[in-house]
Amino acid sequence: MVKRTVKKKVHSNRQKRKVSGSKHKILNKPDKKLSAVSAIFTNIRKEAHKSIVGQDTVINGILRAILADGHCLVEGVPGIAKTLIVKTLANITGCSSSRVQFTADLLPTDITGLTIYNKEKEEFSVIKGPVFANFILADEINRSPPKVQSALLEAMQEKQVTIGRTTYPLPLPFFVMATQNPLEQAGVYSLPEAQIDRFLFKLKIGYPEVEEENEILRRNMTLQDFKSFNIRGITNPQEILGLQSKVRNIYLSPEVEKYIVRIIDATRTPSKYNIPMGKYIDYGASPRGSIGLFIASKAEALMKGSSFVTPHHVKTIAHDILRHRILLNYEGQAENIDTDKIVDEVLAKVPVP
Repeated sequence: MVKRTVKKKVHSNRQKRKVSGSKHKILNKPDKKLSAVSAIFTNIRKEAHKSIVGQDTVINGILRAILADGHCLVEGVPGIAKTLIVKTLANITGCSSSRVQFTADLLPTDITGLTIYNKEKEEFSVIKGPVFANFILADEINRSPPKVQSALLEAMQEKQVTIGRTTYPLPLPFFVMATQNPLEQAGVYSLPEAQIDRFLFKLKIGYPEVEEENEILRRNMTLQDFKSFNIRGITNPQEILGLQSKVRNIYLSPEVEKYIVRIIDATRTPSKYNIPMGKYIDYGASPRGSIGLFIASKAEALMKGSSFVTPHHVKTIAHDILRHRILLNYEGQAENIDTDKIVDEVLAKVPVP
Protein backbone atom coordinates (compact mmCIF):
# COMPACT_ATOMS: atom_id res chain seq x y z
CA MET A 1 0.00 0.00 0.00
CA VAL A 2 2.83 2.35 0.84
CA LYS A 3 4.59 1.72 -2.45
CA ARG A 4 1.41 2.41 -4.42
CA THR A 5 0.89 5.73 -2.60
CA VAL A 6 4.44 6.80 -3.39
CA LYS A 7 4.01 5.93 -7.06
CA LYS A 8 0.82 8.00 -7.25
CA LYS A 9 2.57 10.99 -5.69
CA VAL A 10 5.50 10.72 -8.08
CA HIS A 11 3.13 10.42 -11.02
CA SER A 12 1.15 13.40 -9.76
CA ASN A 13 4.30 15.52 -9.39
CA ARG A 14 5.40 14.62 -12.91
CA GLN A 15 2.01 15.71 -14.22
CA LYS A 16 2.29 19.07 -12.44
CA ARG A 17 5.77 19.67 -13.86
CA LYS A 18 4.54 18.70 -17.30
CA VAL A 19 1.57 21.08 -17.15
CA SER A 20 3.51 24.01 -15.67
CA GLY A 21 6.38 23.48 -18.10
CA SER A 22 4.06 23.44 -21.09
CA LYS A 23 2.03 26.48 -20.04
CA HIS A 24 4.35 28.93 -21.80
CA LYS A 25 4.32 26.78 -24.94
CA ILE A 26 0.53 26.71 -24.96
CA LEU A 27 0.36 30.51 -24.72
CA ASN A 28 2.81 30.94 -27.61
CA LYS A 29 1.37 28.17 -29.75
CA PRO A 30 0.05 29.60 -33.05
CA ASP A 31 -3.73 29.65 -33.21
CA LYS A 32 -5.06 28.79 -36.68
CA LYS A 33 -8.28 30.75 -36.07
CA LEU A 34 -6.34 33.87 -35.03
CA SER A 35 -4.03 33.48 -38.02
CA ALA A 36 -7.16 33.47 -40.21
CA VAL A 37 -8.29 36.72 -38.54
CA SER A 38 -4.90 38.30 -39.24
CA ALA A 39 -5.24 37.19 -42.87
CA ILE A 40 -8.59 39.00 -43.12
CA PHE A 41 -6.97 42.32 -42.22
CA THR A 42 -4.07 41.66 -44.58
CA ASN A 43 -6.61 41.20 -47.40
CA ILE A 44 -8.51 44.33 -46.34
CA ARG A 45 -5.32 46.40 -46.53
CA LYS A 46 -4.45 44.97 -49.96
CA GLU A 47 -7.94 45.74 -51.25
CA ALA A 48 -7.85 49.26 -49.78
CA HIS A 49 -4.67 50.04 -51.70
CA LYS A 50 -6.58 49.69 -54.96
CA SER A 51 -7.93 53.19 -54.35
CA ILE A 52 -5.70 54.53 -51.55
CA VAL A 53 -2.02 55.24 -52.09
CA GLY A 54 0.11 54.85 -48.96
CA GLN A 55 -1.41 55.94 -45.62
CA ASP A 56 -0.73 52.51 -44.07
CA THR A 57 -0.50 53.94 -40.55
CA VAL A 58 -3.89 55.63 -40.81
CA ILE A 59 -5.57 52.58 -42.36
CA ASN A 60 -4.19 50.35 -39.61
CA GLY A 61 -5.34 52.83 -36.97
CA ILE A 62 -8.88 52.96 -38.36
CA LEU A 63 -9.12 49.15 -38.61
CA ARG A 64 -7.82 48.86 -35.04
CA ALA A 65 -10.43 51.37 -33.84
CA ILE A 66 -13.23 49.48 -35.58
CA LEU A 67 -12.05 46.24 -33.97
CA ALA A 68 -11.98 47.91 -30.55
CA ASP A 69 -15.48 49.36 -31.15
CA GLY A 70 -14.14 52.90 -30.83
CA HIS A 71 -14.01 56.10 -32.87
CA CYS A 72 -11.23 58.13 -34.52
CA LEU A 73 -10.38 61.80 -34.66
CA VAL A 74 -8.16 62.41 -37.68
CA GLU A 75 -6.12 65.58 -38.05
CA GLY A 76 -4.70 66.50 -41.42
CA VAL A 77 -4.65 69.07 -44.18
CA PRO A 78 -7.34 68.94 -46.91
CA GLY A 79 -6.99 66.68 -49.93
CA ILE A 80 -5.16 63.70 -48.44
CA ALA A 81 -7.84 61.03 -48.97
CA LYS A 82 -9.69 61.15 -45.64
CA THR A 83 -13.09 60.78 -47.32
CA LEU A 84 -11.79 58.17 -49.74
CA ILE A 85 -10.44 56.02 -46.89
CA VAL A 86 -13.83 55.83 -45.14
CA LYS A 87 -15.69 55.16 -48.39
CA THR A 88 -13.22 52.44 -49.39
CA LEU A 89 -13.29 50.65 -46.02
CA ALA A 90 -17.09 50.80 -45.97
CA ASN A 91 -17.22 49.02 -49.34
CA ILE A 92 -14.66 46.42 -48.32
CA THR A 93 -16.57 45.59 -45.12
CA GLY A 94 -20.01 45.63 -46.73
CA CYS A 95 -21.11 48.48 -44.47
CA SER A 96 -23.20 51.55 -45.20
CA SER A 97 -21.52 54.94 -44.98
CA SER A 98 -22.50 58.60 -44.92
CA ARG A 99 -20.67 61.91 -44.87
CA VAL A 100 -21.64 64.98 -42.86
CA GLN A 101 -19.97 68.24 -43.84
CA PHE A 102 -19.86 70.31 -40.65
CA THR A 103 -20.47 74.03 -41.21
CA ALA A 104 -21.23 77.03 -39.00
CA ASP A 105 -24.97 76.92 -39.81
CA LEU A 106 -25.40 73.14 -39.32
CA LEU A 107 -28.12 72.09 -36.85
CA PRO A 108 -28.15 69.04 -34.57
CA THR A 109 -31.24 67.74 -36.36
CA ASP A 110 -29.28 67.79 -39.64
CA ILE A 111 -27.22 64.97 -38.12
CA THR A 112 -29.68 62.97 -36.04
CA GLY A 113 -32.96 63.54 -37.88
CA LEU A 114 -36.30 65.13 -37.03
CA THR A 115 -40.05 64.58 -36.83
CA ILE A 116 -42.41 66.18 -39.36
CA TYR A 117 -46.17 66.36 -39.60
CA ASN A 118 -47.76 64.65 -42.59
CA LYS A 119 -50.97 66.48 -43.50
CA GLU A 120 -52.25 63.72 -45.77
CA LYS A 121 -51.90 60.96 -43.17
CA GLU A 122 -52.56 63.38 -40.28
CA GLU A 123 -49.69 61.97 -38.26
CA PHE A 124 -46.09 62.67 -37.35
CA SER A 125 -43.33 60.76 -39.14
CA VAL A 126 -39.62 60.48 -38.48
CA ILE A 127 -36.96 61.38 -41.01
CA LYS A 128 -33.70 59.78 -39.91
CA GLY A 129 -30.49 61.73 -40.40
CA PRO A 130 -27.16 60.64 -41.91
CA VAL A 131 -26.00 59.29 -38.53
CA PHE A 132 -27.99 56.13 -39.28
CA ALA A 133 -25.18 54.34 -41.08
CA ASN A 134 -22.33 52.01 -40.09
CA PHE A 135 -19.48 54.36 -40.99
CA ILE A 136 -19.87 58.10 -40.43
CA LEU A 137 -17.41 60.68 -41.75
CA ALA A 138 -17.81 63.88 -39.72
CA ASP A 139 -15.83 66.15 -42.01
CA GLU A 140 -14.19 69.23 -40.48
CA ILE A 141 -16.05 68.77 -37.20
CA ASN A 142 -14.40 71.85 -35.71
CA ARG A 143 -16.26 74.13 -38.13
CA SER A 144 -19.52 73.75 -36.18
CA PRO A 145 -20.30 75.13 -32.70
CA PRO A 146 -20.17 72.81 -29.64
CA LYS A 147 -23.98 72.39 -29.64
CA VAL A 148 -23.79 70.66 -33.02
CA GLN A 149 -20.65 68.71 -32.14
CA SER A 150 -22.38 67.32 -29.04
CA ALA A 151 -25.12 65.84 -31.24
CA LEU A 152 -22.66 63.04 -31.96
CA LEU A 153 -21.96 62.35 -28.26
CA GLU A 154 -25.00 60.16 -27.56
CA ALA A 155 -24.50 58.33 -30.84
CA MET A 156 -20.81 57.65 -30.18
CA GLN A 157 -21.22 56.58 -26.57
CA GLU A 158 -24.63 54.90 -26.46
CA LYS A 159 -25.01 53.71 -30.08
CA GLN A 160 -28.47 55.29 -30.13
CA VAL A 161 -30.17 58.55 -31.11
CA THR A 162 -33.19 60.28 -29.59
CA ILE A 163 -35.55 61.98 -32.06
CA GLY A 164 -38.44 63.71 -30.36
CA ARG A 165 -39.49 61.38 -27.54
CA THR A 166 -38.32 58.16 -29.16
CA THR A 167 -34.90 56.54 -28.95
CA TYR A 168 -33.67 54.64 -32.00
CA PRO A 169 -30.76 52.17 -32.05
CA LEU A 170 -28.04 52.78 -34.62
CA PRO A 171 -26.90 50.09 -37.05
CA LEU A 172 -24.00 47.99 -35.81
CA PRO A 173 -21.07 48.13 -36.19
CA PHE A 174 -21.09 51.89 -35.69
CA PHE A 175 -17.93 53.89 -36.33
CA VAL A 176 -17.34 57.64 -36.44
CA MET A 177 -14.29 59.18 -38.07
CA ALA A 178 -14.19 62.91 -37.42
CA THR A 179 -11.68 65.10 -39.21
CA GLN A 180 -10.35 68.52 -38.33
CA ASN A 181 -8.24 70.93 -40.31
CA PRO A 182 -5.22 72.16 -38.28
CA LEU A 183 -4.41 75.00 -40.69
CA GLU A 184 -7.33 77.40 -40.35
CA GLN A 185 -7.91 79.43 -37.20
CA ALA A 186 -10.82 81.63 -38.36
CA GLY A 187 -14.36 80.29 -38.33
CA VAL A 188 -13.51 77.16 -36.34
CA TYR A 189 -14.46 76.03 -32.86
CA SER A 190 -12.18 74.07 -30.56
CA LEU A 191 -13.61 70.69 -29.63
CA PRO A 192 -14.52 70.43 -25.92
CA GLU A 193 -12.05 68.29 -24.00
CA ALA A 194 -14.88 66.00 -22.85
CA GLN A 195 -15.76 65.27 -26.48
CA ILE A 196 -12.16 64.74 -27.60
CA ASP A 197 -11.77 62.22 -24.78
CA ARG A 198 -14.59 60.12 -26.29
CA PHE A 199 -12.49 59.40 -29.36
CA LEU A 200 -10.47 56.24 -28.82
CA PHE A 201 -7.72 57.38 -31.22
CA LYS A 202 -6.40 60.62 -32.55
CA LEU A 203 -4.59 59.90 -35.80
CA LYS A 204 -2.35 62.27 -37.71
CA ILE A 205 -2.40 62.00 -41.49
CA GLY A 206 0.41 63.69 -43.39
CA TYR A 207 1.50 64.38 -46.94
CA PRO A 208 2.37 61.42 -49.18
CA GLU A 209 5.92 60.57 -50.23
CA VAL A 210 7.18 61.72 -53.65
CA GLU A 211 6.85 58.22 -55.15
CA GLU A 212 3.34 57.92 -53.74
CA GLU A 213 2.31 61.26 -55.21
CA ASN A 214 3.34 60.04 -58.67
CA GLU A 215 0.94 57.12 -58.21
CA ILE A 216 -1.79 59.48 -56.95
CA LEU A 217 -1.56 61.43 -60.24
CA ARG A 218 -2.40 58.26 -62.17
CA ARG A 219 -5.18 57.14 -59.81
CA ASN A 220 -6.77 60.44 -58.84
CA MET A 221 -10.53 60.58 -58.35
CA THR A 222 -10.89 63.56 -60.67
CA LEU A 223 -10.18 61.38 -63.70
CA GLN A 224 -11.54 58.06 -62.41
CA ASP A 225 -14.87 56.95 -61.02
CA PHE A 226 -14.84 55.14 -57.66
CA LYS A 227 -16.43 52.07 -59.24
CA SER A 228 -13.48 51.74 -61.62
CA PHE A 229 -11.29 50.61 -58.71
CA ASN A 230 -13.38 47.41 -58.47
CA ILE A 231 -13.33 47.30 -54.68
CA ARG A 232 -14.58 43.89 -53.57
CA GLY A 233 -16.05 42.93 -50.22
CA ILE A 234 -13.70 41.06 -47.89
CA THR A 235 -15.96 40.82 -44.85
CA ASN A 236 -19.43 41.87 -43.65
CA PRO A 237 -21.02 43.66 -40.67
CA GLN A 238 -21.89 40.41 -38.90
CA GLU A 239 -18.30 39.16 -39.13
CA ILE A 240 -16.99 42.48 -37.81
CA LEU A 241 -19.27 42.18 -34.78
CA GLY A 242 -17.88 38.67 -34.27
CA LEU A 243 -14.32 39.99 -34.46
CA GLN A 244 -15.16 42.69 -31.92
CA SER A 245 -16.29 39.98 -29.50
CA LYS A 246 -13.03 38.07 -30.13
CA VAL A 247 -11.08 41.15 -29.00
CA ARG A 248 -12.61 40.84 -25.53
CA ASN A 249 -11.32 37.28 -25.24
CA ILE A 250 -7.68 38.18 -25.95
CA TYR A 251 -5.63 37.47 -22.82
CA LEU A 252 -3.99 40.39 -21.03
CA SER A 253 -1.80 39.41 -18.07
CA PRO A 254 -1.78 41.22 -14.70
CA GLU A 255 1.79 42.33 -15.42
CA VAL A 256 0.73 44.09 -18.63
CA GLU A 257 -2.27 45.59 -16.80
CA LYS A 258 0.13 47.11 -14.27
CA TYR A 259 2.30 48.37 -17.14
CA ILE A 260 -0.73 50.16 -18.64
CA VAL A 261 -1.61 51.74 -15.29
CA ARG A 262 2.01 52.91 -14.83
CA ILE A 263 1.99 54.57 -18.26
CA ILE A 264 -1.19 56.49 -17.39
CA ASP A 265 0.20 57.35 -13.96
CA ALA A 266 3.36 58.72 -15.59
CA THR A 267 1.25 61.27 -17.52
CA ARG A 268 -0.30 62.44 -14.23
CA THR A 269 2.75 62.36 -11.95
CA PRO A 270 5.74 62.66 -14.33
CA SER A 271 8.16 63.65 -11.56
CA LYS A 272 7.74 60.18 -10.00
CA TYR A 273 9.17 58.66 -13.20
CA ASN A 274 11.86 61.30 -13.81
CA ILE A 275 10.26 62.67 -16.99
CA PRO A 276 11.72 66.15 -17.75
CA MET A 277 9.04 67.05 -20.31
CA GLY A 278 6.44 66.47 -17.62
CA LYS A 279 6.81 70.14 -16.68
CA TYR A 280 4.68 70.96 -19.74
CA ILE A 281 1.75 68.75 -18.65
CA ASP A 282 -1.27 70.45 -17.10
CA TYR A 283 -3.51 67.37 -16.92
CA GLY A 284 -2.62 63.75 -17.61
CA ALA A 285 -4.73 61.07 -19.28
CA SER A 286 -8.16 60.27 -17.86
CA PRO A 287 -9.35 56.75 -16.92
CA ARG A 288 -10.63 56.52 -20.51
CA GLY A 289 -6.95 56.54 -21.46
CA SER A 290 -6.20 53.40 -19.46
CA ILE A 291 -9.37 51.73 -20.78
CA GLY A 292 -8.31 52.72 -24.29
CA LEU A 293 -4.84 51.19 -23.85
CA PHE A 294 -6.47 48.06 -22.44
CA ILE A 295 -8.93 47.42 -25.29
CA ALA A 296 -6.81 48.81 -28.15
CA SER A 297 -3.81 46.65 -27.24
CA LYS A 298 -6.11 43.62 -27.42
CA ALA A 299 -7.28 44.74 -30.88
CA GLU A 300 -3.65 45.16 -31.97
CA ALA A 301 -2.84 41.65 -30.71
CA LEU A 302 -5.77 40.17 -32.63
CA MET A 303 -4.77 41.98 -35.83
CA LYS A 304 -1.30 40.47 -35.47
CA GLY A 305 -2.76 36.99 -34.92
CA SER A 306 -1.72 36.78 -31.26
CA SER A 307 -3.88 35.30 -28.48
CA PHE A 308 -2.34 37.50 -25.78
CA VAL A 309 -1.15 41.08 -25.32
CA THR A 310 2.54 41.96 -25.00
CA PRO A 311 4.11 45.28 -23.89
CA HIS A 312 5.05 45.83 -27.56
CA HIS A 313 1.35 45.86 -28.50
CA VAL A 314 0.74 48.50 -25.82
CA LYS A 315 3.62 50.65 -27.10
CA THR A 316 2.34 50.38 -30.68
CA ILE A 317 -0.99 52.03 -29.86
CA ALA A 318 0.14 54.34 -27.03
CA HIS A 319 0.63 57.48 -29.16
CA ASP A 320 -2.81 57.21 -30.80
CA ILE A 321 -4.44 56.79 -27.39
CA LEU A 322 -2.53 59.46 -25.44
CA ARG A 323 -1.69 62.31 -27.83
CA HIS A 324 -5.11 63.96 -27.37
CA ARG A 325 -5.47 63.08 -23.68
CA ILE A 326 -2.36 64.89 -22.42
CA LEU A 327 -3.28 68.54 -21.89
CA LEU A 328 -0.46 71.07 -22.01
CA ASN A 329 -0.08 73.99 -19.64
CA TYR A 330 0.52 77.56 -20.83
CA GLU A 331 4.26 77.02 -21.02
CA GLY A 332 3.81 73.90 -23.16
CA GLN A 333 1.41 75.72 -25.50
CA ALA A 334 3.77 78.70 -25.78
CA GLU A 335 6.69 76.39 -26.59
CA ASN A 336 4.47 74.54 -29.11
CA ILE A 337 5.34 71.21 -27.48
CA ASP A 338 4.29 68.10 -29.38
CA THR A 339 2.51 65.66 -27.04
CA ASP A 340 3.94 62.78 -29.10
CA LYS A 341 7.38 63.67 -27.74
CA ILE A 342 6.01 63.51 -24.20
CA VAL A 343 4.58 60.06 -24.94
CA ASP A 344 7.99 59.01 -26.30
CA GLU A 345 9.60 60.00 -23.01
CA VAL A 346 6.90 58.25 -20.96
CA LEU A 347 7.40 55.00 -22.85
CA ALA A 348 11.17 55.28 -22.45
CA LYS A 349 11.04 55.87 -18.68
CA VAL A 350 8.25 53.51 -17.57
CA PRO A 351 9.82 50.07 -16.89
CA VAL A 352 8.64 47.25 -19.17
CA PRO A 353 7.57 44.04 -17.39
